[in-house]
Amino acid sequence: MSAAARFDRGHTDDLMSFLAASPTPYHAVANAAERLEKAGFRQVAETDAWDGTSGGKYVLRGGAIVAWYVPEGAAAHTPFRVVGAHTDSPNLRVKPRPDTGAHGWRQIAVEIYGGPLMNSWLDRDLGLAGRLSLRDGTTRLVDVDRPLLRVPQLAIHMDRNVSADGLKLDKQRHLQPVWGLGDTVRDGDLIAFLEDEAGLARGEVTGWDLMTHSVEPPAYLGRDQELVAGPRMDNLLSVHAGTAALAAVATSGGDLPYLPVLAAFDHEETGSQSDTGADGPLLGSVLERSVFARGGTYEDRARAFAGTVCLSSDTGHAVHPNYAERHDPTHHPRVNGGPILKVNVNNRYATDGSGRAVFAAACEKAGVPFQTFVSNNSMPCGTTIGPITAARHGISTVDIGVAILSMHSARELCGAEDPHLLANALGSFLQP
Repeated sequence: MSAAARFDRGHTDDLMSFLAASPTPYHAVANAAERLEKAGFRQVAETDAWDGTSGGKYVLRGGAIVAWYVPEGAAAHTPFRVVGAHTDSPNLRVKPRPDTGAHGWRQIAVEIYGGPLMNSWLDRDLGLAGRLSLRDGTTRLVDVDRPLLRVPQLAIHMDRNVSADGLKLDKQRHLQPVWGLGDTVRDGDLIAFLEDEAGLARGEVTGWDLMTHSVEPPAYLGRDQELVAGPRMDNLLSVHAGTAALAAVATSGGDLPYLPVLAAFDHEETGSQSDTGADGPLLGSVLERSVFARGGTYEDRARAFAGTVCLSSDTGHAVHPNYAERHDPTHHPRVNGGPILKVNVNNRYATDGSGRAVFAAACEKAGVPFQTFVSNNSMPCGTTIGPITAARHGISTVDIGVAILSMHSARELCGAEDPHLLANALGSFLQP
């Protein structure tokens, strides 16, 4: 039997649809909210008074979502089980004055967001998507999901040493995409174009948060379709799995000793320091208000937080067949080997021994294998929202994820079985 016949293709198909429909953090949280609505969740506004009724609820703030489920009769001091993730990915983002160009080319001025593999954005058909802020104070999502932009690479005839010396890109000069022809740069052209795309009148848009994305759809890859190639797996793969796990737990009808929570933040790729990032107050505020809405006191809040555990779910590095020496020699996570437990004794990851036991128990209950990742001592280790969550809120946190290749590329690669294995492990964690 092929690998393609063994995994839950329905879950992986849905992940691919989620990736394609979520070119920005704003679209990702809107799509997560839509899935939760179908599971009976309802949106609550941060500006409204909250009640303590049972059921599923969620808060949207920009590119972040926090959703939680309150079982019938849950005490105010009931601890939480939190799945944490992030919605943003490295990319090219539009500058405040986007219209530029030179030598007969019309271009769009962009900034580099996060730490992308910049060469992966060259010679690729790009769309444009994001959030438009309107004159009346509302916002509108826009997604031009067709070939619109391109960052053309210099021909090898004009860079004869590129293959020997490696590609060197200047972030300011070499990454501005083209989108047409013309000798005159006209301020307002891009925004006028997007107003037309969104069905808005000219002059309605007064602010924007726009970013590029590859329009090539996710796809199965390989002889047996054992792999999935697609954009923004870091970290929409975890957002999708967490959403699916929370929806499944909320509709299962089983006993819940904890309040299950999904917290998907923006701006992880740039340090998480924003009102929608993990280093902001959003998660703590939502959890506290949930306690107080059920009649709890500060003592109940302290008891609830003391018993809370968070799984910080983010992608990690699968062993690379062409660069195996870059990995720790005794830790070689493989794709389709199950989720990875991330460990770093210098607290770049938040996992400790007790956290490992929690994750191991969840995987054992779900029948899901798991692996361990640790960096090569000679290589710097990345980090996640895990240590931030643990330090800011004083809650036990464990770093996990799915092993992938090509992290921070415009198009990443994972095993086709791993997404549903992660979702099953998260579901078991939320409903122990």
